[in-house]
Amino acid sequence: MWKTFRPVIGLQLLSTVFATLVAGWLAGIHGGISAAAGGLIGVVAGLAFVALVSGSKARSSGEVLLVAFRAEAAKLALIVVLLWLVLANYREVVVLGLIGSFSVSILIFAMASFVRDS
Repeated sequence: MWKTFRPVIGLQLLSTVFATLVAGWLAGIHGGISAAAGGLIGVVAGLAFVALVSGSKARSSGEVLLVAFRAEAAKLALIVVLLWLVLANYREVVVLGLIGSFSVSILIFAMASFVRDS
């Protein structure tokens, strides 16, 4: 499972670095920090999803679906909590940088379903 998601998580990290540099250039240090936080929220949530899915020993298709739904629910809960923590505690947050980088990170994670093991 990790083999499938490794390139996607790498691409998430790469896009987060790029967004951090661009937001830092456009909006200053707080823009860069906000973009980094947004991208890392997506990365952490994706890693949690992969950890939950790869740790399961599902034997039937029903069990596979149940594991996938639980992992997705945990990922969404983690996203909500982390976004709330950043927005509630970082007073100088640049919301456009945070949400933009987060959105790109989450969209890249969705690409994992298109990655094939060779």
